Amino acid sequence: MSILSMQSSRKDVVLMIAFAAAVLAMPIWLEPFGAAYPDLMQKFAIFGIFAIGFNILFGLTGYLSFGHAAFLGVGSYTAVWMFKLLSMNIIPALIFGTLIAGLFAVLIGFISLRRSGIYFSILTLAFAQMSYNMAYSVLTPITNGETGLQLAQDDPRIFDAAAEGSGLPLPELFGVTMQDFDGLAGFYICGILLIIAFYISLRIFRSPFGMKLVAIKSNQNRMGYTGFNTRPYLLVAFVISGMYAGLAGSLMAVTDPLAGAERMQWTASGEVVLMTILGGVGTLIGPLLGAGLIKYFENIFSAYNEQILHDIFSFLPEFLENFMVFIVNPFVGEGWHLTLGALFMVIVIFLPGGIMEGVNRLIAWVKRDRSGSSGDGKAKPQASEG
Repeated sequence: MSILSMQSSRKDVVLMIAFAAAVLAMPIWLEPFGAAYPDLMQKFAIFGIFAIGFNILFGLTGYLSFGHAAFLGVGSYTAVWMFKLLSMNIIPALIFGTLIAGLFAVLIGFISLRRSGIYFSILTLAFAQMSYNMAYSVLTPITNGETGLQLAQDDPRIFDAAAEGSGLPLPELFGVTMQDFDGLAGFYICGILLIIAFYISLRIFRSPFGMKLVAIKSNQNRMGYTGFNTRPYLLVAFVISGMYAGLAGSLMAVTDPLAGAERMQWTASGEVVLMTILGGVGTLIGPLLGAGLIKYFENIFSAYNEQILHDIFSFLPEFLENFMVFIVNPFVGEGWHLTLGALFMVIVIFLPGGIMEGVNRLIAWVKRDRSGSSGDGKAKPQASEG
């Protein structure tokens, strides 16, 4: 057992090093894909955190929440209020945004987890929609309704009261604003938090707590028959997942000091479900791949228009150029959802385990091919010796 645990620990160390290197080197390896600009890389990191947290609940326990956007919105609103009341330093905003979202998750989880399956999903959806509508109406003094919560010049900011300046202040971390270094400062703050969030998720997956969650997903009734109370473990997983969403929402406010009720809408909850399923439910890397792919489609494919397509296919004869533009145009620009939907259908039908299932199949195929070729190489000398 000790040898196996040592091997697993080494694999985790290698995985963490590789993951950290990939995140920190995003401005380099995303350049060929046209996605190496700070705003988009920040979205990759923020929604990666959101998807990692959602995967802790859905991937480990099998409980599908359709209301996680509520915690995203609570984190955003809390972060903006911290900017308005305390300081433009992002640390209080991140801490309080995560904690308040966690407290909100305790309340929703305590009620919703009394049911399972589709009833749990509907309950979480109902809570999220109630939160969304309250943010537009009843809670307008806190949320500023449909206008959204924004910074103002006359905000108290008790810790920054002595600071003087014209215009609205910017979120900063010990003097470094999110726009410094051509926006890369904001990305690296989000990227470092993504690495930390991934490490915590990795430790949860490898811990006895994570194994209990997997057992609950496997057969909750059987665990109940043995006298094991699953409710506290499910609630803890739900709260951790909600805190991840709160951190992601706080980072949204850090990169853009504005909080609106649209972040709590059911479509935002559905988006993180798609990210997780697309990448691979219950895998460590899968939700990140799903989040990156959807945000890439949303921001890159949506920018392709007919003129850009003509430029891309300009090397072809004119009639072929026009034909290719006619074929491709419905799938890009405003039609990027059509491409994403088709991709999602293909993956769900042929790779039920998501993108990571395809990656694992490819790795297994390469290993078989190598072992087969090496086996053939060994057999030939033996035959000649005989």
